[in-house]
Amino acid sequence: MSNYEVLHDILVRLFQEILDIESKALITSDFKDISVNDMHIIEAIGENEPKNMSTVAKIMSVTVGTLTIAINSLVKKGYVHRERSEEDRRVVLISLTEKGRKANAHHRRFHDGMIQAVLKDLDEDQQKVLVKSLMNLREFFDAYR
Repeated sequence: MSNYEVLHDILVRLFQEILDIESKALITSDFKDISVNDMHIIEAIGENEPKNMSTVAKIMSVTVGTLTIAINSLVKKGYVHRERSEEDRRVVLISLTEKGRKANAHHRRFHDGMIQAVLKDLDEDQQKVLVKSLMNLREFFDAYR
């Protein structure tokens, strides 16, 4: 099998399986009330300063209206806190609750394991080539946005 055929097989299978695998790894008994998409919203909110809805919607590549529906659910389930900005009452700021931070840490551990698995057995030069290749792939995807 040529390198092209091997890469084709790996990439196609990875894209088909990654959400399913991530779902099985992330949605444990502690986090059974949320979806992988919810986990990605939690990740986009992050653990630093509160973010406004527009910023998170842009990170997620969704409309503010679509994000609002998901945030309403995450607030109700106790993962996200929502408040109005003191400077501009029209701006809604969202941040993670303690429960949201625990879910984010769980998600981050999954991603850390994924990165460690990819980098395993690669020397520094091989890691640089891999990073460059994945940046090229990202540019390819960005051209479709």
